[in-house]
Amino acid sequence: MAKRRKEKDEEEEKPFKIPKFDEEAFLKREKRNIKATFISFLFGILMALICFGFWALMGKNDLRWPLVLLVAIANAAFLRVIFMRMNIDLTDFGRKNWFGSYAIYFITWLIVFIVFVNPPFYDDEAPRIQVSVLPVIQEPGGDIIVVAKITDNLEIDKNSISLEIVQPDENVTILPPSSFDQDDIIVIFTFENIEDLPGDFSYTLTAQDVNGLTTTKSGVFSYDEDAIDITSSRFLNISSGDDITIEVDEEVSPDNFRVYYTLNNGDEINVNRKYKEIKAEYETSPEYEGWKQNSNFTMRVYAEVSYYFPNIFEKYSNIVEDTTQYKFTTTSGSNIGEETPPVPWNWSKPHDEQASVLLNYDDYDNEKPANTQILLPRPTSVSAPGFETVLFLVAIIGIVLIFKYKKKNRSNQK
Repeated sequence: MAKRRKEKDEEEEKPFKIPKFDEEAFLKREKRNIKATFISFLFGILMALICFGFWALMGKNDLRWPLVLLVAIANAAFLRVIFMRMNIDLTDFGRKNWFGSYAIYFITWLIVFIVFVNPPFYDDEAPRIQVSVLPVIQEPGGDIIVVAKITDNLEIDKNSISLEIVQPDENVTILPPSSFDQDDIIVIFTFENIEDLPGDFSYTLTAQDVNGLTTTKSGVFSYDEDAIDITSSRFLNISSGDDITIEVDEEVSPDNFRVYYTLNNGDEINVNRKYKEIKAEYETSPEYEGWKQNSNFTMRVYAEVSYYFPNIFEKYSNIVEDTTQYKFTTTSGSNIGEETPPVPWNWSKPHDEQASVLLNYDDYDNEKPANTQILLPRPTSVSAPGFETVLFLVAIIGIVLIFKYKKKNRSNQK
C-alpha cells in the first residue's frame, strides 16, 4: 500500500512539460488557410459576375432570384476542385475550415451580386406610381386633384412627368405638375373643368426615370351634378325633430369621406351616417349648434375626400360642393341648436382626450384593429415585408451554430 502511494506521489511530482511548438507546421497551415480564404473570395466575385449575366439576360422574369441563388449554391461545390487544382493540402482541412470557406464565398457572392444588379451598374426597374384621384366624382364648378407618389431606385426625370386627360368631347389636355411635395416624390396635378362638361374623363399619368424606363397609370373620373343631393322633402318651418337626409354618390371616393354643411356661410357642421355601414346616406336635424329658432337659413352641403400615402403623414384632400343651395326656415322649439355636432377622430391626441361626440363612421375603438373598423382615412405605417423574418432566421442559425460549437469544445475537452 505504501509502495503504491509512493509511486503516485512520484508521478504527481513530475514537472509539466510544454509540448514542443511546431512552427513550421503552424506556418504551413496558416498559409494554406489564407490561400483558401483568398480563393473563396475571388471565386465569389467570379460567380457574382456570371450570375449577373444570367440576371440581365433573363429580363423581367419572376424566377430570376431563385435561379441565380440556385446557381450560386450549386457552384459552391467547385471550391473543392479549385483547391485541389491549386495544390492546397486538404488532409487536415476540417469542417470548420470548409464552413469558413463556403461562408466567405457565399457572402462575397451575395454582396457583389447585389451591388451589380442595382444602379449605377444596372437598372431595369421602372418608376413605381401610386395614384389617388380626389374626388372620383365631382360636381360642376369643382376641380379634380390627382396626387401621385412616384419613386424609383435611381432618379425620376421630373420633366417627363405629365397627366394626359381625354374629355367627354374627345379633346385632349396635357397637364404638367401643379406642385411637388415630400422631397419631390409626391406630385400634384389640378384639373379645372372650365367648360363644366358632364360625363367621364379618362386620364393617363406618365413618369420616366433617367435611364428612360417608363411607367403609366390610367383611370377615370367624372362630373355629375347629382353627386350630392338633399332628398328630404320638408324645408319650411322645420323643428329639431325633423330629419334632413343627404345622399352622396358613394363612388365619390373609394375610401370613406366626411360630409358636412354650412348655414349662412357659418361654421362647418358634420353629419352622421343614417346607417353606419352605408356610406351613401347621411342625416342631420336642426337640433345641432348653428341652427336657431324662427330663422331663415341657406344651406350648402359638402363632402371632403382625403387620402394618406403609407408612411407619409400628410393629408391630401379636396372638397365636393353641391351646386344646389337649399333654403330652410325653422319654427320655435326648445331643442333647436342645443346639441354638439359630431367631429372626426383626432389622431394627434390620445384616446382619453378625444371629443365626447364623434362621427359614427370615425368612432375609433382602440381595442379592435383599425383595419376592421369603419373609419375615415388616417395615417398608416408599413414596414418592409419579410425583414423581421430574415432577422429571426439569422438569429436562429446563429444560436444553433453557437451551441454546436460549444458542444464540440466540450467533447474535445473530454
